[in-house]
Amino acid sequence: MEKVPMTLAGFTALGEELKQRQSVDRPRIIEHIAEARSHGDLSENAEYHAAKEEQSHNEGRIAELEDKLARADIIDISKLSGDTIKFGATVTLVDEDTEKKTVWQLVGEVEADAKKGRISITSPLARALIGKKKGSTVEVNAPGGAKAYEITKVEWR
Repeated sequence: MEKVPMTLAGFTALGEELKQRQSVDRPRIIEHIAEARSHGDLSENAEYHAAKEEQSHNEGRIAELEDKLARADIIDISKLSGDTIKFGATVTLVDEDTEKKTVWQLVGEVEADAKKGRISITSPLARALIGKKKGSTVEVNAPGGAKAYEITKVEWR
């Protein structure tokens, strides 16, 4: 059983989603199914089929969350330090072509959210950054072509 690396914040967020789906969403969906069932003929009842599909989706996500939480390998970033990039590091990069600055935190796959500045440890950019230090240059084969970045800062937050 392969462990799933994640931060404490990611573990907590998954736990909260699981609780929401089990204690709020599940009873609500069951209520929708019962209400739709009371409308009669199930073979042509769109409400019933939609509620059953929602139930299937919810139960699948519950199983997925339970699995990830059971296999969680929680890494406490507050205890990490150093100037070498590894899981949990927050890295400031400057695109060598456009001079655009970006900040990324390397997290587990389940926590990755580019809009919030978190990339998966398994992403091409993160894999290129692992083991590098401030001042290094990395080249990444991105979908839009090769990109070069200079590492200007490595932080632990």
